[in-house]
Amino acid sequence: MGELILIRHGETEWSRTGRHTGRTDVALTPRGEEQARSLAPSLADRKIVLTLVSPARRARHTAELAGLADAETDERLWEWDYGAYEGRTTQQIREERPGWYLWRDGVIGGETPERIATRVDAVLDRVRPYLADGDVALVAHGHVLRVLTARWLDLPPADGRLFKLDTGTLSTLGTEHEQPVISSWNVPPR
Repeated sequence: MGELILIRHGETEWSRTGRHTGRTDVALTPRGEEQARSLAPSLADRKIVLTLVSPARRARHTAELAGLADAETDERLWEWDYGAYEGRTTQQIREERPGWYLWRDGVIGGETPERIATRVDAVLDRVRPYLADGDVALVAHGHVLRVLTARWLDLPPADGRLFKLDTGTLSTLGTEHEQPVISSWNVPPR
């Protein structure tokens, strides 16, 4: 059985400065482009039978630079819709809501972890049959991939909080004795 390869897009100016970046379509920084190119050697020897990518430019560009030219866009891989918190840092939000924590307190006017779980559960249903023939690559965003990982492991969506995920990294999800596992996590480019 193949593995699910999770690739978080390379650095953007907003990710570098800690701004919540959901649906705003920001570009990769030069460092983000280098991170994406550096992922290519780790992917070159894999038998990738399907690649799905978020519609966001930062994810599509990461896929291209990493050598995943045949990627299909999947709307369900968009990042968390942060609603009124889009473009704001945690510190800025906490000025209005002391002690605010995304995974516990949610957002105003955006998505809940449960709504994201519905999206990523559908992605997982789509890709599972392909894993019989090889690996599947998903190029997307930090929070949506963290929720997807929780769902792969049969955990509640808010348990995505347990999986820190940096920009420009590669993670793999697989199975052991037919049970879902994390094979590798948050691996930076070589």
